[in-house]
Formats: sequence, C-alpha cells, structure tokens
Amino acid sequence: MNFRRALLVLAAAPSIAPVAAQQTDTLPPVQVIGHRDTPISQASGAPTRSSLLSQRAATSDTASLLQDVPGVSLGIAGGMSSLPIVRGLGDDRLRIKVDGMDLVAACPNHMNPPLSYLDPSQVGSLHVWAGITPVSVGGDSIGGTIVAESAPPQFAPADQERITGGEVGSFYRSNNEARGLNVSAGYATPTFAAAYRGALARAGNYTAGDDFKTFAATGNPGHGLPLDEVGSSAYDARNHALDFAWRGETRLVELKLGHQTMPLQLYPNQRMDLLRNSQDRINARLLSDQRWGRLDLRVYHEAVDHYMDFGPDKQLVYGAAPYVVATGMPMWTKGRTTGAVARADIDLSERDLLRVGAELLLHRLDDWWPPSPADLTGMLVSATNPVQATFAGMAPDTFLNINGGRRDRLAGFAEWEARWSPRWMSLLGARVERVTTDTGPVQGYNSVAGHPMYSTGYLISATEFNALDRKRADTNVDLTVLARHTPDETRSVELGFARKVRSPNLYERYSWSRNAMALVMNNFVGDGNGYLGNPDLKPEVAHTLSASASWHSADRTSEFRLAPFYTRVTDYVDAVAWDRNANVAAAPVPGQFGILKYMNQSARLVGVDVSGRLPLGRNELGAWAVKGVVNYTRGRNLDTGSGLYRVMPLNARIALQQASGAWEHTLELVAVHAKRNVSAPRQEIPTGGYGLVNWRGSHTWRRLRIDYGIENVFDRHYALPLGGTYVGQGRTMSINGVPFGIPVPGMGRSINVGVNYKF
Repeated sequence: MNFRRALLVLAAAPSIAPVAAQQTDTLPPVQVIGHRDTPISQASGAPTRSSLLSQRAATSDTASLLQDVPGVSLGIAGGMSSLPIVRGLGDDRLRIKVDGMDLVAACPNHMNPPLSYLDPSQVGSLHVWAGITPVSVGGDSIGGTIVAESAPPQFAPADQERITGGEVGSFYRSNNEARGLNVSAGYATPTFAAAYRGALARAGNYTAGDDFKTFAATGNPGHGLPLDEVGSSAYDARNHALDFAWRGETRLVELKLGHQTMPLQLYPNQRMDLLRNSQDRINARLLSDQRWGRLDLRVYHEAVDHYMDFGPDKQLVYGAAPYVVATGMPMWTKGRTTGAVARADIDLSERDLLRVGAELLLHRLDDWWPPSPADLTGMLVSATNPVQATFAGMAPDTFLNINGGRRDRLAGFAEWEARWSPRWMSLLGARVERVTTDTGPVQGYNSVAGHPMYSTGYLISATEFNALDRKRADTNVDLTVLARHTPDETRSVELGFARKVRSPNLYERYSWSRNAMALVMNNFVGDGNGYLGNPDLKPEVAHTLSASASWHSADRTSEFRLAPFYTRVTDYVDAVAWDRNANVAAAPVPGQFGILKYMNQSARLVGVDVSGRLPLGRNELGAWAVKGVVNYTRGRNLDTGSGLYRVMPLNARIALQQASGAWEHTLELVAVHAKRNVSAPRQEIPTGGYGLVNWRGSHTWRRLRIDYGIENVFDRHYALPLGGTYVGQGRTMSINGVPFGIPVPGMGRSINVGVNYKF
C-alpha cells in the first residue's frame, strides 16, 4: 500500500528535483521525507506521464486526457471544454479541482468548465476518484472527484547556486488546421523557484468522416457550409501561468497566478457561442510539516468575465442578395469565486491517521443580456419585417437572467484511516456542508408597462419570481466507509459504501423566464431544448455501493482490475416537459425541441469498469504490450422509466503498444455500442455503434521529442453518443429554427504532429 503520493511528498521534502533534471531522463537521488498522505481509496485512474505527453499533439482539450481512465467518458461541448462524466454523472455532479481550487462554471451554457483553464501542456498530473470518494477529497458532488495539478515546484540542489531550464513546443492537426505553441521557463535556487508556462491554441471548424446533413444552412440563404463540416467547432485560446515557491526545512510556500484569454470558442450543440472569456486567478498555499503530521492551508480567488453571442456560423441572415445580417444577441456573465481551505493530517499512531479540515467557498454570479439592438430608433413590432419582428422582443431593457446570484459553501470533515495489519486497512469519514443560495430581483427585455414593446409574458414571469423568497439553505452530510484486503503482493480487494450530496446550481434553481427564446439560452447539456429553473429543488442524495478486485504481477507490469458499482439517487435533478404558458407539466412533442423544467426525481445507475495491461514479450522490434479498458453504465429514471441523459453506452479501448529505445508506438481500437437507452423527456437522439482506429508514435532524441499520429485512420463517420444535438449553423435562436434529430458527429481523419524541445 502506497501511503505517499510522490507529487505532494516531493513538494514538501527538502530535496526537490531541480529544473535542470528536465534536461535528461534521469532524476538525481531524492530522500523521501513526509507523512502518510494518500487515502486508501486511491484514485481509480490517472493517465500516465507518457500518455499525457503523447496526447498533447492530438488534443487541446484537457478533459480528453482522461479518456483512458476507467469509468470516464466525455460530454462533447466546445473544442477545449469537454465535460467529464464519471460513471454516468458529470458536470456539476463532479468535484473538479485545479491546483487545489474549486472553480465554478460561470455561464448559462457552462462554456467555461474548470478544466478549460488548464492547457494540456500545463498539466503535471490528473487523478480521478470514482465511486467511493474519501470525504477529504469529495464534497458537494455525487459522481466523483477529478484533481488536476500543474507541475510541482522544482528547486536547485543544495550544491548549486542556481539553475535554469525550460521547454518550447508546437503542434499541427490537419483536420481542422489546429496549431499551437507552448513555452515554459524556470529559474531556481535551493530555496526559491519561479516558473512561467504559456500556451496558445487555435483551430477552425472540423470535418466529419462523411456528409452528415442535407442542408447547407438552416433556411439562411448565402450562409452555407460544406455538408461534412461541423459548424461552430472552431476555437482560439491563450493560457498563461506564473508560479513562485519558497521552501524551508519544514515548510513550502507557493503562489500561483493564472490568466486566460479566449477570444473564440464556438459550440456545435449550443445556440450561442463564446466570443470572449477572460479569467484571472490567484492561488496561495502553505504546506508545513509538524511533529504531529502536516498542515495544509490555501486561499484563492478567481474572476471570470464571459461574453456570448452568435458566432459566424449562426448569424441570422434574411432576404435575397445582398443579404441582411441581423443584430446579434449579446449575453454577459460575471463570476467571482473566493475559497479557503485548512487541512491537517495527524499521525495518531503508526496504525492511525486522522485527517480533519474546513473549507469555505463564496461564489458570486451576475448574468445579464443587454438590449438588442441598442438603438431602438424606428424599431417597432412589425409582422412584415422579419428582422424587426425577431428582435422587437429583445429591447428596450436589459434582461437580468441571474441578478446578484450567490452560492456559498461552508464545510468541515474528519476522516480516520487505519492500518490494522499488513493485509487489512479501513477508512471512515464524515463531511458536513452548509450550502446557501440566493439571487436578487429580475426583469425581462420589455416588462415596463406602457412601452410599445411591453411583453405581458416577461412581466408575469418576473413578477412571480420576484415575489418569491428566493433564499435556500441546505445542510448536507456525506459519509464514506471503506475497507481493503491485500492477501498478498499480487492481489487486493476493496469494498465501500458512500452517501454523497449535491445542492443544485444557480441556473437549476433560478433560471426564471418563461419566454421561449430566453429558455433555450439556459441549457448546459447541449440537447437543443430550453430549461426553466425551479427554486424548490432539493439537494441530490446518492448512495453508492462499490467494489473492486485487482490482480497484478509483483512488478506491476501486468494487471487486471474489475470494479462493479451501484448508485441510487434520491431527488435526482432531472427534467420534465413543461407548458410554459399554462406553467404546468406537459407531454413532449415528438420530433420537436421543447421546454423542460428541472424537477427532483429518483434515479439508479449500475455498471462495471474493467481495465488491464499485459506484456507480450520482446523481439527484434522492441517490447510489446497490450492494455485496455471496458466501461459499462446503465442509468434509469425510476419515476418515469426513461434512460438518463448523457450516459455512455458500452465502450472499450484496446491498445497495442511497442517500445524500442527512443521510439514508442501505439495502435488503438475504440469500439462503442449503439446508444438506445436515451432520455425520453429530452428526446435524446439514439446513435449507432462504431469502431475507430488510432495510431500514435513518438521519438525522443536528447532534448527533442517528436510526437506524430493519425486519429480515425480510416476516416470513419460516426455520431457522438454524448455530443448532443447539432445546432451549429443557421437560425439557431428559434426553437423550431433548426432541423431536429441530427446528432453532433465525431471528427474525421486527422494527421497530427507535435514537437517539443527542452533547454
């Protein structure tokens, strides 16, 4: 059993690997000093360092680095913002930490999830806890925890006054002409370290393996795209990070600064596009070794300014040539998040380790949509002028979607880990959280009586909402019980039970307008429907029973792991079809986008993850091995009998690996079963099964590394099971303005190459 996570221990130990060590493949000797730090329920999966490096040439989406981890699938969104899903539960149902910070998506479409702020070249490690998540790691989540860390600080050896080093790299991908640049540089003495990491990435729309639509544009003349081009899939982002660290004999102080500017990220399954996103973050940490154990203190702040409108593929076009391009629909979001964490790991005895901690998270959100057009001169409702008729309902006032929203969390936890014998270990933990949400009064675009554009619908919705007592306070209790038995050095068995609780997010509770246009803008699941919030939503409570059995060789070169699970969720936040005019439940209209309201229901998820690796031997071509992962999850709404939305069907990844000296190659087969268990209220689109072949290779020569490969070698056309509905071009604002029933396709063949040089 490994009681020390190398990354954290090395960060606290006096002998920390220097920047200069990056120039070779051999690290200097390191004396490991520290306390037990890893819960016995270790992360169920983590990409290897080799995997992280090899995928940098193939993706700019950090979440996609988790695609080989058992139990993980991806809800496709923008090209850099996939939403991880762990055993059928994703997005806000997961706790996602970036360098110890709990970040919150500040967007009615969740276009800026936490992992989108970390470029793949800036990732030092990724870990996933699925199923039985220790209370010291989890919180306000029911699906698991993902922890992303940038590279730890690296100091100069005691016998060197100072060291410097860095890396520069670039990539190109043929399908969407993606290209990028990453740069890092470091300076260190034995007690001080500073590092800069920057990354730029840009791509155009990608193309599918074949034509997937029969329309060039949805009713918009002169605004077409090739029939195999996936509209609104381009992106452009710049990430910068500046880290400082100071160390003494028993303590480490870190200060991390980050900035992201994203001028563009288009979304094929959303009616709006990200046209500007700016994030600034500051993160300070003190890690101190004491006689009794370890003290870990952290404070951080994040500021996000987010802007959406119609991207170039969604601009509204009217009339014959010369075409009229209508005014857009600006949408602004401002998010501010402040957090503090205090944690102590106390060595009670050689057998017992106690972890205690407290956490505070304060989230503020404003979401407003300025009038469009801003100049209303001559603009009156006119049935004969389609431009005026469309935009008459979007003025003269500023639409307040979330006004002064706040979501605050105060939590405390205690966790006892005991090593009863070399063969038996246990973990028992409890966590209590107080989650408080609230928001201020709202208004529609034109809810002022007497104005020519006055809308009774806006006024009624706003008046009803403003009359509510909108403050909600939840007291949530998490419990974890887990035991592990290790009969010998080649086998281990783990069994655990967990109770996990998540409170609804601000959009689930407070999206208020019953105007159809406003409703479809509040959608973070990419299904084309509109969503109405519900202030009376209760927290989700998940009870999970999970087990795992592992067999491996003594040197861990071969292994096999089987992990079944069962989860029952009460007050699961699902959605029901809603009559927005009568404000009552209704039956969905087959074959049409609709309006849904968030409701508490019951759900069940059951499945199994299988993973393994086996060496095949060595010949004149090098060492050979095969590894694979098979995931199966089935979700069911127990109130309606419907499937749950965005649950990945049976799928497998099998890879044949070859290594010879500085050369490494992987031939990968991806197989996905047809998706038939779908969400009926959302009219989730079934998708067919498919198989893909990917090939990747790399060569390292001294300080130079070259990565190359072909994704989707045979240019196979397929629909993404978790990609949602295609609304990537044309008149996407109207509920019925785009064809229903076209799933977002996956990317066709792409030839990728990346180069990185260390100095």
